Amino acid sequence: MGLWRILLHLHLVLCVSLPAPSNVSVSSFNLEHTLCFLPGLETPSDIRFTVQILRLRRTMWRPVTACSELRAGQTCDLTHVFKEPSDPYRARVQAFTFTQTSNWTVSEQFTPLSDTVLGPPDVSLSGCGNCLLLHITLPTKALKQLKQLYRRVVLHVRRSRDGAQFNLSLPYNEENKISYLQQGVEYCVSVSVTSLINYNCVASTPRCAFTSLPLPTSSLHMLLSLLGPFCALAFLLVGLFVCGGQLSFKIRRQPLQRTLSYVIHWPNGRIAPAVASDEMSALHQHREGSADCLLPGPASSSCLQGGSNSVQWH
Repeated sequence: MGLWRILLHLHLVLCVSLPAPSNVSVSSFNLEHTLCFLPGLETPSDIRFTVQILRLRRTMWRPVTACSELRAGQTCDLTHVFKEPSDPYRARVQAFTFTQTSNWTVSEQFTPLSDTVLGPPDVSLSGCGNCLLLHITLPTKALKQLKQLYRRVVLHVRRSRDGAQFNLSLPYNEENKISYLQQGVEYCVSVSVTSLINYNCVASTPRCAFTSLPLPTSSLHMLLSLLGPFCALAFLLVGLFVCGGQLSFKIRRQPLQRTLSYVIHWPNGRIAPAVASDEMSALHQHREGSADCLLPGPASSSCLQGGSNSVQWH
């Protein structure tokens, strides 16, 4: 009887399987795929888990090397394992020890391109008069495949002042223009993308910006009021410059009256002293003191007479 009990105990140990994992599922965000699962009830703490995948166009399960000895609570990254984004896949998880294994728990069918969640792109806004410029930046990971998915963008535009809103669907571009808005008003815009094969889209966080402010009417009037005096001052300066030039030219052409002097040559070769212009003015006021008396040649008797109105020769 003792031997039979020992054999029965060994049979129970070797044949009774471990609790199977539960809630095996594949989640994906922007084509980054993650396998999640939960340990079965009453699973020992030292249990390990292994993962395999199946491409449905084939019939053989393949082990995932990086996920061959997972602990409870860990996840498995399948981003680089699902190499054909348009093909459907399945994944399964098994618990094991050195002597025991659990049953496999299989996930639902998963197709990367159609089942991934298209997250919101990075969005920035700037004003451009009565419009807003919208700049869209895609995540750096899986950029090439995401561009193939993005076909159109849906813009949810909301005016902050009164809550008025509208939706706008545009072809996907990195830069989009939202036109026919009020100037100097704040608008908030959130963006979501659409695809022909994927409808799992998440809208971005609203981004807010003001359209460009219009030029105030008072500023325009002030500009015009300052333009008139400025033009008048410019014309005045030009006129003063022209008149000053003409006056300077005339002054240079006039004879130097206050420095004029006459030199009289006598027959014996002597030279009469110069007569200042002030004296010449006095002589011009009297006939006998006329400047004609100072011309070279014989002097008349009236010119040689002495007196206060005659020229004194030395």
